[in-house]
Amino acid sequence: MAEAEPLLLRVDQAEPRYNEAVAIAVAACAADTVGQTCYICLGPGDEEEGLVRMCACRGTAGFAHVSCLARGAQAAVERGAQRGWKRWRTCGLCEQKYHGVVACALGWACWKTYLGRPEMGWIRQGAMNLLGNGLFAAEQIEDALNVEEARLSSMRRLGDSEHNILIAQGNIANSYEALGRNEEAGHLRQDVYFRRLRLNGEEHRETLVEANNYALSLLKVSRFIASKSLLRETIPVARRVLGERNDTTLKMRLHYAAVLYKNHGATLDDLREAVTTLEDIEGVARRVLGGAHPVTANIECYLRKARAALRAREGAAPDDVSSVREGVAAVTPPGGA
Repeated sequence: MAEAEPLLLRVDQAEPRYNEAVAIAVAACAADTVGQTCYICLGPGDEEEGLVRMCACRGTAGFAHVSCLARGAQAAVERGAQRGWKRWRTCGLCEQKYHGVVACALGWACWKTYLGRPEMGWIRQGAMNLLGNGLFAAEQIEDALNVEEARLSSMRRLGDSEHNILIAQGNIANSYEALGRNEEAGHLRQDVYFRRLRLNGEEHRETLVEANNYALSLLKVSRFIASKSLLRETIPVARRVLGERNDTTLKMRLHYAAVLYKNHGATLDDLREAVTTLEDIEGVARRVLGGAHPVTANIECYLRKARAALRAREGAAPDDVSSVREGVAAVTPPGGA
């Protein structure tokens, strides 16, 4: 017997939740969208629907109505289902993922569009996944967890693929971490990473994503040596396979720098390497993702902390590391997925 879906996934919730999410996204983007027009319909933001932009577009590019983005994504799926699906999560101009409350609004738009599809179909499952990711991006973590747990239950009941089940479990681990349930997240991360490694091999994109997530979970429970070892093995693979500009590569290098300077036993060379690494990826992130992107913001935050730790160490006596430890302890890692 099928389990009942959470309240927020019921048909009568889709429209009001979508409207609420769009209103939040428009309000968050209001300062940037004044006087702009939608690049899709060429219309302005108005009382009926304002404009949004949370991607990597700059200047006057990329402003749009959420409804226009949703219609464009739906049309792209109709032209070529799996190939067009990325339009639900990425900008058609800069080709970077939407983030924050705009990702959440698009998640609700996608769910509203496809919730009537057959439960066993990949489109409905994909819409549920997009909604869960969007809720997580908007920091609605309990709702994101409810969606992903409902999705995993459905996938297991329907005999879905190992690949899709691992994605759902990875998303659940994201929510565990955001809720401070780090031990639970760590056990799940370890299981997902090694199963992904067996399923796809070390060079697959999903394996590299899960390697980064597992390394971050180790970092969050202060297992610095294990996290450092994993990242040293996988970063060269990510740089070769995904490229220097890929967001997963940038996150892996960010977390490697965090391992170096958060460790209470960090050497002066470790701190210098952390600062050098962060300075390098900050420039890449700014060029590729833009200054407002969460990954760029996290890199800048880490860089400030790493520089402070390095200054403290350089100004301390050789046997006095207390000031460095104090600076390091204040840093909290950002989310991984």
